[in-house]
Amino acid sequence: MKIFNFHLMPYRHVDLDAVGRHGTAWVTFSNSHYDPVKGAELYHDYLDQMEMADRLGFDGVCLNEHHQTPYGMMPIPGLLAGALARSIKRAKIAVLGRALPLMNNPLVVAEEYAMLDNLTRGRFIAGFVRGIGAEYHAMGINPAESQERFTEAHDLIIRAWTEPGPFVHSGKYYQFNYVNPWPRPYQTPHPPVWVPSQGSASTIKWAAKNRYTYAQTLSPIAAVAKFFQMYRDEAEKAGYTASPDQLAWSNSIYVAETDEKAMREAKPHLEALVNRLLFMPIEMLLPPGYTNFESMERIRSVKIVGKPQSIEDLVKAGVVIIGSPNTVREKLAEYQDLAGFNTSLTKTQFGTMPHDMAKANIEAIAQEILPHFRDRLPQGKQAQAAE
Repeated sequence: MKIFNFHLMPYRHVDLDAVGRHGTAWVTFSNSHYDPVKGAELYHDYLDQMEMADRLGFDGVCLNEHHQTPYGMMPIPGLLAGALARSIKRAKIAVLGRALPLMNNPLVVAEEYAMLDNLTRGRFIAGFVRGIGAEYHAMGINPAESQERFTEAHDLIIRAWTEPGPFVHSGKYYQFNYVNPWPRPYQTPHPPVWVPSQGSASTIKWAAKNRYTYAQTLSPIAAVAKFFQMYRDEAEKAGYTASPDQLAWSNSIYVAETDEKAMREAKPHLEALVNRLLFMPIEMLLPPGYTNFESMERIRSVKIVGKPQSIEDLVKAGVVIIGSPNTVREKLAEYQDLAGFNTSLTKTQFGTMPHDMAKANIEAIAQEILPHFRDRLPQGKQAQAAE
């Protein structure tokens, strides 16, 4: 299994009581609560954590894009990926991902990603997402146009990477007389494309059709297994057998000497993430027109967003893995076998967790978990897919 260090880069100093009084930390929560001195320090702490993960043997580091929220301070993740491109010496760097429908000019992403691919000499992973519903409120984009804008932007970027320019693009949302981006990607024909999702059926089908790696975000392991099986079924329809390397599970892991200590230490920070930083009204998460009814019901059924969750709830549901080294090893192996994935996108820092605590967790995972999973593939009923 490959294990990546996935960071949200939250503003961990946020006043949680103020968030609670306001109702949500997204879009309408005033940026007057942001202290630039503390925020600047956090950026450096978080970059230090990513560099530490590289030194200790994680297979990659992950960044992502969110807007107008203390949940994640990465409105332009490529900026931070650029800061890491020379300091990360071995691991891959993944941006999971840029929200294409929010872009007025998707060629900027083609250029940005090609630069990162060159800077890392081919260790870059290109993530494409539609962005969650709150982003459409933040950026003033009609959510009903989301799917079409995403598809057109994606197709244009891939064409810009693979077809010599200049050429003309005349689409519904984007028009260019000259498509001729410099530089071209370092990898041929382009960087690997990963597609994170909360469980949208259309996204899963599209990712499988294009043979892109699919990453399932913030879901109970039983739901993850169902979504991954959906991907495998769609791959069969497309004429191939999906590999476990095409399936990535986004999770949070915290390791301490005992289960009790791990639960006690992780509890306030994990519950702050889920119940304060992540919470948003359903109309903000899934605005009208953003997704079809089937996918909306599937996402809502996961029940991670929208009601208070204790750390005990999250551990029991298999959304997170918290415990002693032995407990974490057992659960991660069990979940890998159940769902059939071969990449773990692991948040080692979450919510309000301080820097020293996150560093200790990264070190514990590197020492106690990574060596046991380096060559492990899914077992049991998923073993055939791994062959």
